Amino acid sequence: MNGVSLKSRAIAFAICAGAFVFILALAATSRGHFDVSNATRALIAAIICAAMCWAYAERTIAHTAAAIDAAIARLASAANGDLESEIPPEVGECVPQLSDAMDGLFRQLHANLDSVQRLALFDPVTSLPNRTHFRRSCERVLTDMPPDAMAALFFIDLDRFKAVNDTLGHAMGDQLLAMVANRLRAVADRFTSDADAMPPLIGRLSGDEFTMFFPALAHVRNADRIGRGILFALSEPFDLADQEVSIGASVGIALRPEHGTTLTGLMRAADAAMYHAKASGRGRAEHFTERLATEIAERAQLESDLRGAVERDQFTLVYQPQISATDGRIVAAEALLRWQHPDRGLCLPGTFIGRAEETGLIVEIGEWVVESVAKTIARWGALGVEQRMAVNISPRQLDHAAFFRRLRDAMQMAGAPARLLELEITETLAMHCSSEVVDAIAALRNDGASIAIDDFGTGYSNLARLRDLPVDRVKLDRSLIEHVATQAEARTIAQAVIGLIHGLGCEAVAEGIETPAQLDVLRVIGCDVLQGYVIAQPMVEAEFIAWARSAPGEEIRAAG
Repeated sequence: MNGVSLKSRAIAFAICAGAFVFILALAATSRGHFDVSNATRALIAAIICAAMCWAYAERTIAHTAAAIDAAIARLASAANGDLESEIPPEVGECVPQLSDAMDGLFRQLHANLDSVQRLALFDPVTSLPNRTHFRRSCERVLTDMPPDAMAALFFIDLDRFKAVNDTLGHAMGDQLLAMVANRLRAVADRFTSDADAMPPLIGRLSGDEFTMFFPALAHVRNADRIGRGILFALSEPFDLADQEVSIGASVGIALRPEHGTTLTGLMRAADAAMYHAKASGRGRAEHFTERLATEIAERAQLESDLRGAVERDQFTLVYQPQISATDGRIVAAEALLRWQHPDRGLCLPGTFIGRAEETGLIVEIGEWVVESVAKTIARWGALGVEQRMAVNISPRQLDHAAFFRRLRDAMQMAGAPARLLELEITETLAMHCSSEVVDAIAALRNDGASIAIDDFGTGYSNLARLRDLPVDRVKLDRSLIEHVATQAEARTIAQAVIGLIHGLGCEAVAEGIETPAQLDVLRVIGCDVLQGYVIAQPMVEAEFIAWARSAPGEEIRAAG
């Protein structure tokens, strides 16, 4: 298109020049009269002029076309990634505006690519390598290291960074992260004594997590010194928003080759050591140890076994009776989860529930419990058993109102009387559950189910909220009743708590009763419902039904 346009312009210029010369020549030679000879001479002059103009324009077009061809070739190479080569000189000579435009374009593209690359490889807040860049750099270094070379990976987690974000805002939090990065750079510079040695690698993984990799470590003691240096640097106050902010950090240390030769292995070890440092009080630097390795392996095995237990239906429920303190009749049974492990036998919830909640498997286990409880209550209703079944609700289940809706649907599908269901929610969870969850619990309660607060006395209770919750019973924590038979202060506290529960319009339930003396005292001070080994141990369903039928004061009505 450009070539055709230039040629058209050249032809038009030549024609116009020839026409202009023709008119001038005709006017100069005619002297007032026109004839063929005058016109012929004027035409010859016009043709000569037009030819000369065309020749000159054609020469110019050829140079310009060559410059444009060179520009096109340069743009093609730029499209393939070459932004460094010079713009051909003929482009600048023949089409200087195009040369300037291409130069500005390449500069802008180069700057944009640099910016994109930086965003892809570096954290914009701290200017440290991001997770991807840090991993690639470390893996490259580890691959080139001799087999017996010692190195250290430090996993750093800030201890009180969330509080700064929550109180001062995310903008101040970003400034703090940038200051942390600068202090980590200072630590790296201080512990890199040999100018020829490879410098440490520092990265920000995410949030308030940082890593440092020292590829040249002479002795294990140096790792301890670096760990202490990191703690000291991050424990010093930060000047943020005209105030001093103190955070601190927990550091996990993994050594190569002792704890792994790959970055994945070292990261896993350093991460585990960091969590151990947090669990040990924070503000510490901990090495990865064989004990931690054993714990990690056990946790992984437990998770694998739990997944198998869900798939192979290895869980079961046992039932512990709750009796009335006034006449000894059975008023309820608490359903307790057990795991029939193929190798370890019957496992109590304390050995696996925590890991189930960490991995999210508690949701699948909860689904099994919901179905089992609904079917069992339906069986009990058909047998004429009028005792409630109490079921514990885990924190993960309490977070979702959908759990209670599924439980309600399962009860209705199984034809299970809602009046035989009691949900037990811990005191701490009850204080923090959402309004949506409270509404879902209230819907179950309207169907006839009852609600109990479990472990009362171990957390912080907002009495006004407790009064507003749809609650029927409150269970005293074991710590409140452990010494009621031997200590007057314990009896006074337990009696006061029972009075408070009655004042809220609820029944008081004591669990974990182990001696007849405790049983007698709790009856005297006004407890309504009693539960514990002194009454009966947890039993499978058939044993519970048989025990309940033979127990004195029982109110079980057998159908037929």
